[in-house]
Amino acid sequence: MFQGVFTALATPFKGDALDEDALAALVDDQFANGIAGVVPVGTTGESPTLNNEEHIRVVEIAAQAANGRGAVIAGTGSNSTDEAIALTQRAEAVGATGFLQVAPYYNKPSPEGLFRHFKAVADATDKPIILYSIPGRCGIAIDVPTVARLAEACPNIVAIKEAGGQSERVNQLCAALPESFDVLCGDDAITLPFMSVGARGVVSVASNLIPGPMSEMVAKMLAGDLAGALAIHRRYYPLFAALLKLDTNPVPIKAALGLAGKMDPGVRLPLAPLSGEGTAELRGILEALGIV
Repeated sequence: MFQGVFTALATPFKGDALDEDALAALVDDQFANGIAGVVPVGTTGESPTLNNEEHIRVVEIAAQAANGRGAVIAGTGSNSTDEAIALTQRAEAVGATGFLQVAPYYNKPSPEGLFRHFKAVADATDKPIILYSIPGRCGIAIDVPTVARLAEACPNIVAIKEAGGQSERVNQLCAALPESFDVLCGDDAITLPFMSVGARGVVSVASNLIPGPMSEMVAKMLAGDLAGALAIHRRYYPLFAALLKLDTNPVPIKAALGLAGKMDPGVRLPLAPLSGEGTAELRGILEALGIV
């Protein structure tokens, strides 16, 4: 069900408010350049600092701008099961076509707790769900046996975004799960190695800025053209690396979008804007790529 590039949308602000026009334009640009779907209000969308009304409004704008051209996978995860269910149901009501469910953070549930949490969310909707394992932010991974158990128990849990950085996890997931279950990479820089062992695409940060090249790179991998995909990867690798190293996501991608004139680069506290030194380095990369 899920293959290709799914853009983890940045959320643009105008002062303290959402910049709805910039968000709609960003979504339109994604689908005009071959993106399979968008993922509003995930980590890249600064979901921790959006209130619930803003959260649902971002999903609504994304769905309206998508206008049926591809998937709108709303980030509706929480470390409160009741809140995750409520956000999921509200996002579905405004047009989300599926949901990204992150592992509950901070409270660090057991495998049995993870199973019950995700099953409760899955039981609250008939739309497809992508699990999201990112131990660096959550403190826990969604272990492979629990993913397999969920895939068997919940027909609408159909994919996982794997953001632990290890291709061996992709091997383990593919071995334990049915062929129909999709694995998506959670990191632009390692999309190719993940796809080489069974992942079917990426939830991408870089595609906010370069949707066309990311779509082409992943399409080439899906078609078996490793050399073609590798050429695109090598061209854009300096950008992939910069988006990871210069500051915490989404600070660098918003700075890049600002330099490209796509949105104001402002972020909400506790995040801070990219430093002057980081911005200069990023500008040099974007100039070398012909983006600015």
